[in-house]
Amino acid sequence: MELPASYRQFLLFANGWGNDDDCCLLRVEEIGWLREVDPSVAESWSAPKPEDSWSVPDELYFVYGREQVAGNMRAEYVDDTLLAGYWDDGAVLLNPHVKTPEGEWEAWYLAPWLAGARRYTSFWDLIVDQLRSSTDGVR
Repeated sequence: MELPASYRQFLLFANGWGNDDDCCLLRVEEIGWLREVDPSVAESWSAPKPEDSWSVPDELYFVYGREQVAGNMRAEYVDDTLLAGYWDDGAVLLNPHVKTPEGEWEAWYLAPWLAGARRYTSFWDLIVDQLRSSTDGVR
């Protein structure tokens, strides 16, 4: 599977970043599907069996930016996300189920204190927002 361009460029340039609990974007040899790399996180956030689950409708799901509600994530996608790293007690994930016309995968910042995921249209957008929040002191 071909990785999205912004994430591929990051890996070519830095091949990971940080090495502590506050921020650790994984090296290419460490990334993998969340269900395999961190099964406990995948299990805790995954949707129940399909017959029991409720999927967020498109009109709520495809809202990005300040209007987005973290709980409006699709838990049925969690098992299929690619773990790119960890940031402030949350996971940085790439979702291959939602792609832009340019081939970017939706990026998630999944954290227990959000009660869901902050979603972005690309890895680049997620990282820029995280860095901006870190330097502003705003969460």
